[in-house]
Amino acid sequence: MDGIFTGIAIIALIIIAILLIVTNIRIVPQARAYVIERLGAYSDTWQVGLHIKIPLIDKISKKVSLKEHVIDFPPQPVITKDNVTMEIDTVIYFQITDPKLYAYGVENPMAAIENLTATTLRNIIGELELDGTLTSRELINTKIRLVLDEATDPWGIKINRVEVKNIIPPRDIQNAMEKQMRAERERREAILRAEGEKKSAVLIAEGKKEARILEAEAQKQSAIKAAEGESQAILMVQKATADGIRMLNESAPTDKIIALKSLDSFAAAADGKATKIIIPSNIQGIAGLATSITELVKDTNVE
Repeated sequence: MDGIFTGIAIIALIIIAILLIVTNIRIVPQARAYVIERLGAYSDTWQVGLHIKIPLIDKISKKVSLKEHVIDFPPQPVITKDNVTMEIDTVIYFQITDPKLYAYGVENPMAAIENLTATTLRNIIGELELDGTLTSRELINTKIRLVLDEATDPWGIKINRVEVKNIIPPRDIQNAMEKQMRAERERREAILRAEGEKKSAVLIAEGKKEARILEAEAQKQSAIKAAEGESQAILMVQKATADGIRMLNESAPTDKIIALKSLDSFAAAADGKATKIIIPSNIQGIAGLATSITELVKDTNVE
């Protein structure tokens, strides 16, 4: 009987041991880390893989995610150098690099980062005026990141980026800025309209100028062509006259032919249209002229 109870007890102890071992097996997933305490003191940091803790002695103190975290803090009231109160909210991108320091470095890391961000932001904005604050986001981001990264290093936290999400000035400042922007847009519109009208007037004037130049050039070319035509006509007439004289000289005309030509010229001049008639001195009379014509006719018949 005692043997039966002993066997049952042994089996129970074996089952309990198996259950204790199974329940104390832990698998650490990717991008996670477990902080282990042994009897209340830090013992080890488990990384990715299979781990077994000692039952009733080891304890998982903190499970830490090694991924990059993003925290969007609510707007913080700040005062600029020129005494303008505004609200600025920031976004912090950070990553836990040392799980042990993160577990034991500060009581509430997120609250600590938020308060540190608010105080740092007030210090930075207090050195800037309103216009500088609105146009210096990159400067503000860089300064906050440097301060936070240095302060959170003992906590096992790495600050990767800090972004100023919104800068909200007072309503009266916003209205003044909107009026200023509207006035600036209207000024630019007026300048663009004036420049457009100026360019239009210049183009119209240049078009008229070019049209007048082309018209004058056309008239010039027309006058040149007309003068060239008249010159060619005069040259042709002079050439024909010269050719006629040359041909007459080459044909050696007789006095009878010259008298006949003179008579033709006299007949053309005496056709009734001329008001004055000049009789050549070499024409001695009608009889002499008729005799010349008769002789010329006879000579022609003989030939």
